[in-house]
Amino acid sequence: MLSNENARYVLEKIIELYPEVETELNHRNDFELLIAVILSAQATDRGVNGISKKLFEDYPTPQAMAQADPKDLEPYIEPIGLYKNKSKYIQACAQALVDKFDGQVPANRKDLESLPGVGRKTASVVLSIAFDVPAFAVDTHVTRVCKRHRIVAQNASVRQIEDRVTSLLPPEQWKQAHQALVRFGRYICTARKPTCDQHPQLWTPPNPKQEKQLQGQHD
Repeated sequence: MLSNENARYVLEKIIELYPEVETELNHRNDFELLIAVILSAQATDRGVNGISKKLFEDYPTPQAMAQADPKDLEPYIEPIGLYKNKSKYIQACAQALVDKFDGQVPANRKDLESLPGVGRKTASVVLSIAFDVPAFAVDTHVTRVCKRHRIVAQNASVRQIEDRVTSLLPPEQWKQAHQALVRFGRYICTARKPTCDQHPQLWTPPNPKQEKQLQGQHD
């Protein structure tokens, strides 16, 4: 695992690649963002975007979705998989928003994580994007990048990855770090045939003693 100095260097260089990056999930408001993030579990953002437009046209508010039978939602979600469970989650989530929060998406972690289908990762995404609350979400892309580039240990847990990255960067960078790492993992540091070697600045840390450790870790 890299030293704090070198790990911070790699993170900052990845952030520099995507200075203005935003989520690729299409949404018009906090509710749509929340539902889209729930639907994105084990699905691509492109896949979610492909089904969410019609879903949100027909169920544009928590109140409308709460009144739906989960089976009515299944045909919208079926193309992205896990549609039976996801239909139940988003209907129950909408119902909870209506019953507990007057139809508004809460702006704090405790209340967000009380919603059906919302775990720490989903809450972090919503907090950072919808409310600009410092939070760092860890998904498969973030995990792959951090492990391949030795920012964390190879056996690091999701929470250990979050704690490591947030300890290296100031809170105002957490949102951008998440978005940049996701984009880097999705298109460059891919699971198969990564092209990290096309970005040599990532392999030239400020501490030359650690340079050898950095080099060649993208295989």
